[in-house]
Amino acid sequence: MIDFVATFIFFFAVIDPIGTIPVFIAVTRGYDAAAKRKIAVIASLVAAALLVFFAVAGEILLTAMGIPLAAFQIAGGIVLFLFALSMIFGESKPEEEVRLVKDHRETAIFPLAVPSIASPGAMLACVLLTENARFNIFEQMQTVAMMLAVILLTLLLMLVASSVHKVIGNAGASVISRVMGLILASVAVTNALAGFVSYFDK
Repeated sequence: MIDFVATFIFFFAVIDPIGTIPVFIAVTRGYDAAAKRKIAVIASLVAAALLVFFAVAGEILLTAMGIPLAAFQIAGGIVLFLFALSMIFGESKPEEEVRLVKDHRETAIFPLAVPSIASPGAMLACVLLTENARFNIFEQMQTVAMMLAVILLTLLLMLVASSVHKVIGNAGASVISRVMGLILASVAVTNALAGFVSYFDK
């Protein structure tokens, strides 16, 4: 059985539901309440489908390309670490993705579903936390359930985005995003070290 709390926190860090709120508000500016709800649901469904695909087929694709999972784990840990550093020291998720909205067509798919909810870090996490050699089918289903729970939380926050944003503001969302980045950096280092151990033990 997986560690539900650790897995939930991991996905909370890489998906960052709080950081999605300013992005959602920017994307849906000018829409009525019904349209906002529809955009939130569509974005959540698209993100969930994409992440489930990576959880189910990610390792299969790596095997087909002849890439050892340990190598992907090391690379994934490094990428997640760099992603975490960008959350801590660079533009936070709200700042960066709200800027993307201003520069691109405002749609539910981009940047809301991808990369705001289904971020590169979340895609990597889905593959790393459903490794066939480390987790059985039941444990993988538990991991996917935790990921979907975080997406459901993200959907609920989007549905009450205006109220939440009034409370925390962009500054609050930025602070939370940076704290999540620190947690993610620790997890990333752990994954990279586990990959090195797995690779050199063979």
